[in-house]
Amino acid sequence: MASSRNVIPAVQFSAEALNQSFEAFLVPDADRYLMLKTLLEKLRLSHAVVSICGNRHFLIAPGNVSYACINSAILLVAHYDRVSGSPGANDNSAAVFELLDAAISLRRERINDWLIIFTDKEELVHGERLIDQGSYSLAKKLFTSRRGRPKVFIFDACGSGDTLVISTTAEYLLKNEYCAGGAHTRILLRQLRSRALETTRRLHIERVCLIPTPFSDDAGFLRAGLAAQTITVLPANEAAAFTALVRKAPVYIDALFKHDVPTSLETSLIPQTWRRLNSPDDTRPYLTPQYFSEVTRFIRGLCE
Repeated sequence: MASSRNVIPAVQFSAEALNQSFEAFLVPDADRYLMLKTLLEKLRLSHAVVSICGNRHFLIAPGNVSYACINSAILLVAHYDRVSGSPGANDNSAAVFELLDAAISLRRERINDWLIIFTDKEELVHGERLIDQGSYSLAKKLFTSRRGRPKVFIFDACGSGDTLVISTTAEYLLKNEYCAGGAHTRILLRQLRSRALETTRRLHIERVCLIPTPFSDDAGFLRAGLAAQTITVLPANEAAAFTALVRKAPVYIDALFKHDVPTSLETSLIPQTWRRLNSPDDTRPYLTPQYFSEVTRFIRGLCE
């Protein structure tokens, strides 16, 4: 019997321009910045580019992009950079295109309380710190010196699996003093998680779990004092196994965040989907595009 991986479901988004662009986005030498800029213009999505510390971030809004909408909106974030040598299919092309698909739907449904940010420089190389992450300098520039706090939801590695994962990594970051803001930040994080869970219940999304996940842009945002809730996706069997593991032996959570090389035992305990991230194995055949619409539906639900 042929392997199921040899039958790759077609990627289907609501706009043909997205379907045509997705495969090209994975090409090794793709200029992802230029591709996104061209695609946003083709889709007629209002946007602006903010350059900070050499990083170029896209801001997409239902109307004109302004500081007022940044501080009052539901903020939907995905990074568009990738590690050199990795196609970046799951990390993080899928989430970028799911957010674009959601933006088209939100515009059509005249839902206006949202802002999408595609961040640059989420991926760090050896020796770099959280303050080198693009989301850190972005938060310091746009948010911490201004009134108001947006509700920030980060989408990362949302392309492989059928189970929505609401990350609890923020607790680890707070516990280990990776962030500023203290008690107030904890309150805001609880509010964000409650909104995410309420959205899954309202939309009758049944496959949901709360577990720690690898760092994303939440690390940089939290380091700057801005509460952020990460959302990802895993196959049901991997989500169940890792949930059981961390409940039984929380010490293995540290394997996700080690700066040095984890032991072979620690590596084997990390979900296989996450082990493929930032590697040449993060390829199109491992995606499950038949579930992309569920992520997009959840994104829209957060904004309703």
